[in-house]
Amino acid sequence: MMKSRKKAKDDNEMSFLEHLEELRWHIVRSVAAIFLVAVVAFIYNDIIFDTIIIAPKNPDFFTNKLLCKLGQLVNVNALCINTRPFDIINIRMAGQFTTHIAVSLIAGIILAFPYIFWEFWKFFRPALYSSEKKYTRGAVFFSSLLFISGVLFGYYLIVPLSVNFLGSYNVSAEVSNQINLRSYIGTVASITLASGIIFQLPILSFFLTKIGLVDPHFLKKYRRHSIIVILALSAIITPPDIFSQVMVCFPLLFLYEIGISISRRVIKKDKERLEADWNEEQNNPEGKP
Repeated sequence: MMKSRKKAKDDNEMSFLEHLEELRWHIVRSVAAIFLVAVVAFIYNDIIFDTIIIAPKNPDFFTNKLLCKLGQLVNVNALCINTRPFDIINIRMAGQFTTHIAVSLIAGIILAFPYIFWEFWKFFRPALYSSEKKYTRGAVFFSSLLFISGVLFGYYLIVPLSVNFLGSYNVSAEVSNQINLRSYIGTVASITLASGIIFQLPILSFFLTKIGLVDPHFLKKYRRHSIIVILALSAIITPPDIFSQVMVCFPLLFLYEIGISISRRVIKKDKERLEADWNEEQNNPEGKP
């Protein structure tokens, strides 16, 4: 029988209740981090709302100016988006206050994400074997980097395109657009959060491969199916125009291919580790030190 692999944690196994207690404190610290960042975001509401959230609908927003300059170079006026900013209105007595709280919490989740992931990684990491820990170094850094990249991608690219399409769409010249504050905030927040989560595809591929649910052959076999799923996701998080969906599809397809490479690497490393364990067993069948 092959000798069991050594775990990084010592031999004193924790009970189920002790695991729950430890998990509870990780959750408490994560919630506390979200709350503290949310309080800061609540205080600096002028930056959160005026500089960040409301900005994509204005002509002087970075993406809007860049696309307009590109449109002038190639003589395509359609690239000049959000040239006519619409009005955002509030129709509820406590609407602005409750929106202020909701946006502060969303900002807390986004900005505290690296710490939240680090807390949960601290909880799961002791369950890994020493050899597995070596190949998961930088997990918090890369997961945070992918999440932030997804948030920035959604904010700087998808949000302006979505705001331009949905904010300027008219079914009739007799109907003017006066967008509800909650509707606008919901659109911006859902797009940025969804983009950040979707950019976790490589991390998801790593963990699904580690637990044996997928492998490189499986991912390659269902590549065509994944393209359909990616197109569906793109349609969900973008407005119903082809340009926006294509802009989202390309990075997602790229991330899927990265996921295949990561899965291949995980399988290779696991195979090398098993061969090393088998060779050690053959050279030392009695398990002598």
